Amino acid sequence: MQIQEILKTEPQNQEVTVKGWVRTKRGQSALSFVHINDGSTIHNIQAVVDGEKIPEGVMKKVTCGACVEIKGELVASAGSGQKVEVNATSIKIYGEADETFPIQPKKHSLEFLREKAHLRFRTSTFGAIFRIRHQLSHAVHQFFHEQNFFYLHTPIITASDAEGAGEMFRVTTFEANKAPVTPDGSVDFKQDFFGKETSLTVSGQLEGELGALALSRIYTFGPTFRAENSNTTRHLAEFWMIEPEMAFFELKENMDLAEAFIKYVIKDVIKNCTDDLDFLDKRFQDENKTKPQNERSEHTLLEKLNFVLENEFARITYTEAIDILLNSKPHKKKKFKFPVEWGIDLQSEHERFLVEKHFQKPVIITDYPKGIKAFYMKQNEDGKTVAAMDVLFPGIGEMIGGSQREDDLTKLKTRIEEMGIEEESLWWYLETRKYGTAPHAGFGLGFERLVQFVTGMGNIRDVIAFPRTPGNVEF
Repeated sequence: MQIQEILKTEPQNQEVTVKGWVRTKRGQSALSFVHINDGSTIHNIQAVVDGEKIPEGVMKKVTCGACVEIKGELVASAGSGQKVEVNATSIKIYGEADETFPIQPKKHSLEFLREKAHLRFRTSTFGAIFRIRHQLSHAVHQFFHEQNFFYLHTPIITASDAEGAGEMFRVTTFEANKAPVTPDGSVDFKQDFFGKETSLTVSGQLEGELGALALSRIYTFGPTFRAENSNTTRHLAEFWMIEPEMAFFELKENMDLAEAFIKYVIKDVIKNCTDDLDFLDKRFQDENKTKPQNERSEHTLLEKLNFVLENEFARITYTEAIDILLNSKPHKKKKFKFPVEWGIDLQSEHERFLVEKHFQKPVIITDYPKGIKAFYMKQNEDGKTVAAMDVLFPGIGEMIGGSQREDDLTKLKTRIEEMGIEEESLWWYLETRKYGTAPHAGFGLGFERLVQFVTGMGNIRDVIAFPRTPGNVEF
């Protein structure tokens, strides 16, 4: 039995076996109290060790970080904080841990724990984060399954840049500094493994659209990569994306699905991760007290999550958003770092003002200028904007980006040409507009940003097991 099951068991002096890692040990040689955790729950189980039953030589090896098996009787606990405890009758040491074990029972900074990413799972904070990450993953699949979507595995290696930003990791079998070149001096990718230049994908969207235009509703959920030299608290080089694509959906249905999806997975976590969320809520409140007054959250973590569930997301156009910003006090008092005018790509400070100050709830902004959006977005009749949508969240900024997709072949070709993209590289994508095109839409959600919001963690590097960032690939 795992510890989460043992803690729910009615104590009747029955024998149980506990296996896990020692969190703390206190007491004297005559009587010791050992707290064990196996990762199945935020809670430890206490083993009471009588020095006359367990040899002193064994107890010396029961140190913080050691892996042990403890057998004994499950009894009602005489102390506070737990309902049951184990009166140990035997202890087996699986793996010792000496005094150099870095995760001692004291407060450690998140920066320190990132340097010990191979061991940070053993802390209460990271145990809670990764159990919640698991539950969110489960809820993602459950939501789409209930909505009659099919899970599509799109390729990680690709020859197309879905975002058009060019910040991609190249995939090649060429040895460094030994790549063959063409007569004009450029790398001859025809001699490479795939016969052309390839990269790690930044999105499964384009391939996802192909599936949607036959299966009607598909979603992808997998790793994506971006070679952006960014060291912010919101960016990773390797991250996970959830990307549904739906035939016969237009912009409104796309927004409705995005809002329903976010609320579903948050509700699921609140229901199934009560203890972990309670722990992280207390941590969130303690950390909040240490922040400058103007940076403090007005709500606890659980209040923020419930607020999302209880309120409809605000829906405004990009033009309306710009008008709100132009009439805002921060703009009039020149407190925005970046200028505000129609046509700009909204910055984080603009998004957070709209979400946290003006509307005080999640906001969906639609109909962005086509000049700042990707080639595949549906062009509106005004000729200036596209049927795009961004879902903005407090403390995070953009949580979801999506759009209705351009289904008019002529308009799509013109846009590709305008953006300097080689049409031949997307021949297969264009053919779906040639053979039985249909209105369709989709969006992408960065999974780590969702985990960040739900756990209240301030840095995206703390919600993925082994963060990949510029200069960091240690683990």
